Amino acid sequence: QVQLVESGGGLVQPGASLRLSCAASGTIFSSYVMGWYRQAPGKQRELVAAIFLGGFTNYADSVKDRFTISRDNAKNTVHLQMNSRQPGDTAVYYCNAQRLQYSHWGQGTQVTVSS
Repeated sequence: QVQLVESGGGLVQPGASLRLSCAASGTIFSSYVMGWYRQAPGKQRELVAAIFLGGFTNYADSVKDRFTISRDNAKNTVHLQMNSRQPGDTAVYYCNAQRLQYSHWGQGTQVTVSS
């Protein structure tokens, strides 16, 4: 079993920064592609950012140049640095770990952006 635990969510004003963290256990962290997804009310879950085994990253167009994903293999942790937050960023954010056809999800953390 792979367990993913997200933390760092909360209420943030527009323009503020926030960092989400995801701690993984139960497997070899470095062998998984790690990603952050989000799901807003009335919308489907979408990919926010992903980081691959070689450190390469991929971002959704809506968060490019604002969000940064990083991983620390020694600590089995992945982070999402979110700058210039907008009301449209309000959603439940989920951590994901994937290797081949296997995919694991955290329970999510709520991020609310409002004044």
